[in-house]
Amino acid sequence: MFLCPLFCFSSSFTLTLLYFIFTFISNNFISSSLSLSLIFLQHCPTFFPVVSIFLSSLFFSIVVSSLQLWVLFVSPENSEMAWLLILVLVFAVSQATADEEPYIGVNIGTDLSIMPHPTQVVALLKAQQIRHIRLYDADRGMLVALANSGIRVMVSIPNEQLLGIGQSNSTAANWVSRNIVAHYPATNITAICVGSEVLTTLPNAARILVNAMKFVHSALVASNLDNQIKVSSPLASSIILDSFPPSQAFFNRSWNPVLVPMLNFLQSTGSYLMLNIYPYYDYMQSNGVIPLDYALFKPLSPTKEAVDANTLVHYSNVFDAMVDATYFAMAFLNFTNIPVIVTETGWPSKGDSNEPDATMENANTYNSNLIRHVMNKTGTPKRPGIAVSTYIYELYNEDLKPGPISEKNWGLFDANGDPIYILRLTDSGSLLANDTTNQTYCTAKEGADPKMLQAALDWACGPGKVDCSSLLQGKPCYEPDNVIAHATYAFDTYYHRMGKTSDACDFNGVADITTTDPSHGSCIFPGSLGRNGTMVNITAPSMNSTSSDSPGRNIYGRGGFGSMLLVIKVMVWSLILL
Repeated sequence: MFLCPLFCFSSSFTLTLLYFIFTFISNNFISSSLSLSLIFLQHCPTFFPVVSIFLSSLFFSIVVSSLQLWVLFVSPENSEMAWLLILVLVFAVSQATADEEPYIGVNIGTDLSIMPHPTQVVALLKAQQIRHIRLYDADRGMLVALANSGIRVMVSIPNEQLLGIGQSNSTAANWVSRNIVAHYPATNITAICVGSEVLTTLPNAARILVNAMKFVHSALVASNLDNQIKVSSPLASSIILDSFPPSQAFFNRSWNPVLVPMLNFLQSTGSYLMLNIYPYYDYMQSNGVIPLDYALFKPLSPTKEAVDANTLVHYSNVFDAMVDATYFAMAFLNFTNIPVIVTETGWPSKGDSNEPDATMENANTYNSNLIRHVMNKTGTPKRPGIAVSTYIYELYNEDLKPGPISEKNWGLFDANGDPIYILRLTDSGSLLANDTTNQTYCTAKEGADPKMLQAALDWACGPGKVDCSSLLQGKPCYEPDNVIAHATYAFDTYYHRMGKTSDACDFNGVADITTTDPSHGSCIFPGSLGRNGTMVNITAPSMNSTSSDSPGRNIYGRGGFGSMLLVIKVMVWSLILL
């Protein structure tokens, strides 16, 4: 760790000089420069994100240049090793810079009377370009379905399991072995949430919360996964007292015996504070003090913005004010370098008669504005340009949730994968652009009579004039060889050919319209996102596919390895200058 301050505070002149020195050093220093680069990437991004990107790029260039000299002048027969080292560095740099980018994730609850199958959930996530999710448990079916999906996953230890894990190191180790080690790295698990809002919902377990976090982290260390997977515990924003003005905010002092050790743990492990923020409840409980537009991220004139009298900073929404209040509350306890991640926020789309502002319009406004706010890297008034990664609550409406109607209606989609409302995200790319009006499919209804399905399939492939040749043995859509899969292909093809009208997806009641893409493997359905290239998996040519005398292996010829190195260095220095 002592290298970080040295690297991060050295002058750019000295570092640039080092670059040129290392460029002309022999291959004896390659392994050492590679080690320095990896050490820097490992430790510095958490504390010095801007400088670390510059220096990571610099040391990457040092290693690339050294490898170039090594390959050209010292050991050309080891070019494969050079390629391997470069690929390692490319991956390391990309991971370091990618982790700095803010993102929107989604929580996935399971209190549904008909919970979609894990494969259907993953298909919806992919179709909606959702790359970060949080689970409220570590369900094996979901973790298996998420394998090799590229989706980054937060798993959770439910509150009811907290006491056992917090009182026994071996119990924690067994949990990690069963729920993390068994699935990683195929399933890209990035964090473990130890309980949820424990201080406010399960105060009797608060005394063992930090122990539980430490035991879980120790199990990750033993499996050499502590650098890849962070450990934290989501807190309710209500533990912050006097949250406005933010500069006066502080944590409920009665919880300091838990919070101070927790913050020490988060700081020492390079983790983050997880916070649940619900402007809807702040608005509802404010008795008119908080304006609705202020809670919904709606644009406000400067005269209507809230002003922190101590800093004279203007706040235009509840969300930013609460995030800044959290940073001030941590600073009050002398913790200033722990990042915040918002693990839950959202707005209900329906409520009881005494919840008039739980509407689809308000839910759409809040979540659409939130996504734009995070993805545009607006940041907060205290930390402008540094956006807080956020998880929306939640993917599905949970009809089995107890409590008022609003509790059942926080979802973006219903159990069929149909959007509750269409987010207004024209300026935010394809992420959660849940306007699925052009991405609907016709599938065989679950539980339909097989004989009726077969009859409908025969009609579609006969009088319906659907080209069913893809269903023949040896063709892309032959597998799985069952009536449901084959009928789904035929129904969907007919549905798209007929202009996707609702009447074209009936088939005597054995078909349903869905937003979940039924494509699988090489079987691409009509209208699938895979058709326009946004979700097609492209397999790179094998490095062993070129013959030994091909130009691709001639590192002394024009192009080839030297050109690749030049391209890589240009890209790296472009990153630095940008």
